[in-house]
Amino acid sequence: MAGALVAQGEHGSTDSLMEGFRKLADERRALVKDERLSVTWEKREGAWFCLFNDSQGKAEVSCADGSRAERKGGMGKKSLKLESKSGFKDWSGFRSWDQKHSVSIEKGKTVSLGDWKAEAPEGWIWDKRIQWSKNSRFFQITRVRDVSEREVHYIRSSPKDSLQPEHFINRYPKAGDELRDRVPVIFRIDGKKMEIDSKMIENPYSISKVHWLDENRLRFEFIERGFGKYRLLELNVETGATRVVAEEVDEKFIHVFDKCGWWSLAGGKILWRSERDGWSHLYLIDETSGERKHLTKGNWVVRGINQVKGDEVIFSLSGYHADQDPYQKHWATLNWRSGKMMMLTEGDGTHDLQWSPDGSSYVDRWSRPDHPPVHELRRKSDGKLIAELSRASGKDAIMPERFVTKDREGRYDIHGLIWKPVGFDSAKKYPVVENIYAGPHGAFVPKDWRSWHGHISEMTASGFVVVKLDGRGTNYRGKEFQQFAYKNLKDSGFPDRKKWISEAAESRPWMDLERVGLYGGSAGGQSTLAALLWHPEFYKVGAADCGCHDNRMDKIWWNEQWMDWPLDESYAANSNTEHVKLLKGKLFLSVGEVDTNVDPSSTMQVVDALIRADKDFEFYHVPNGRHGVGESSYMRRKRIEFFQRAFGGGLTR
Repeated sequence: MAGALVAQGEHGSTDSLMEGFRKLADERRALVKDERLSVTWEKREGAWFCLFNDSQGKAEVSCADGSRAERKGGMGKKSLKLESKSGFKDWSGFRSWDQKHSVSIEKGKTVSLGDWKAEAPEGWIWDKRIQWSKNSRFFQITRVRDVSEREVHYIRSSPKDSLQPEHFINRYPKAGDELRDRVPVIFRIDGKKMEIDSKMIENPYSISKVHWLDENRLRFEFIERGFGKYRLLELNVETGATRVVAEEVDEKFIHVFDKCGWWSLAGGKILWRSERDGWSHLYLIDETSGERKHLTKGNWVVRGINQVKGDEVIFSLSGYHADQDPYQKHWATLNWRSGKMMMLTEGDGTHDLQWSPDGSSYVDRWSRPDHPPVHELRRKSDGKLIAELSRASGKDAIMPERFVTKDREGRYDIHGLIWKPVGFDSAKKYPVVENIYAGPHGAFVPKDWRSWHGHISEMTASGFVVVKLDGRGTNYRGKEFQQFAYKNLKDSGFPDRKKWISEAAESRPWMDLERVGLYGGSAGGQSTLAALLWHPEFYKVGAADCGCHDNRMDKIWWNEQWMDWPLDESYAANSNTEHVKLLKGKLFLSVGEVDTNVDPSSTMQVVDALIRADKDFEFYHVPNGRHGVGESSYMRRKRIEFFQRAFGGGLTR
């Protein structure tokens, strides 16, 4: 395809435009063979073989010596799925383990056993779930604060099976709302009650993973509202004492759902994940003394725990190799008794592993956005290469450029990608469009190989240079890098982004910095509008889909994680809605009418504020549209048309 596809802005043109994209995607994929092997395994005479199909045909490779032969047999067994759960179980039910006792709950207000009763305190109710200790002497029941959760009401204007609109309700606690606190309470079978030390669970966001560790100890997790404390707590029912087994405390926030976790080990030990030294690492904790030992350390991050079995931990990590992109995912094993760590991956790329059914071998598929995939068969015992199964050919492949420069203060490397438009001519100048998502919970620049990058490739096929990068305030670069987002979501790394794009253009004169725009959805929609409000000298055009434009309007867990609680003036300071008077560029807004992820009223309130401020903009409120409706075929066409109009046709100068 020699030139850019132009969205015609005519009735019925979506299908033809999408068909053009599909054909281009097929052409791109045909340029690279063996992008992903379908791997199975077979055991014969005590030996394992790796089975797969590639461009050369059906093959099998010995896991013992790497010898390769033509495969003539069947499909083989699927790869092993690793498990990393803590693995605690409880007896849940009204009757005790020994079946001698049965608890009754009356209308949520009274719990009774035999001849005794206990009333829930004023403003509280009893949950219906009972957890018994194994000796059947104690049971745990949860006391729930009896408050109503916020409800968001929806009208589905155009149901598929009805002429008339439909109404439905979504329970949706928002930042600042009162919560239905859940607090475990212990009763002995004679009616004696034991409560958790209230000082250890002040201002709870959640108390969860409640389970009996043994006959006398109840263990559970506590997350403080505002995410400044995370604790593993234990109540001894014989003494009535509550103690902290392990905890994390931070003045800003603890990224609990990604950076914390614990796994019970043999000998009264706990594997604990923490960012207390500034980097996500693993620790060994003695659950009795609280003694803590660093198992992993350095200026790199543990990305995930994939399996804890016996003395061995299998985990993923990034940033370990100083000469590689710090976001590339690698794998390693760790013996928690000896502290010995062994890398399972080597290649300069992001790695994805498929395991043999017995866990002794694995296929390592590694790649980069500018390096087609390599498939290697490796041995788990020492991580050594057994055989290279395939190396995808990328001779004629279309791939993005990697670019790295320093952040606003010259402290951190900022990594990103640049995609050239279809029919690229270095003598011409092209508008630059950034695809943005700056949510602090992750990093979003692709790190593996893809022949086709979805909507990004569609934008390049429509005449634009597209860029994508991870600025400060995002994940996987250490605590300080991520915590730049604390009460500061409107920043979205824009000083880093502007510097990165400008410095990339210094050696790429075909990037037209007079025509820079951006687009994104959800948190990316929030960032898109923020760019037009606070950085109009650089970003002239933006398309924002389903944005959480005021964090007080959005779900509690995501927004209080970064913006803290109680709510303060930072929420208003970061609100797009309250600052629409600053708008100077061209804005395209979209939202689905039944988006249950981000309240559609967040976008509608922006629309209202824009009208009151007498601002011009384009807006699509999509019937039946859910979260991310901006990525539907019709809306992708409308977005392309918008950028092509805004940039004078979207083609070259």
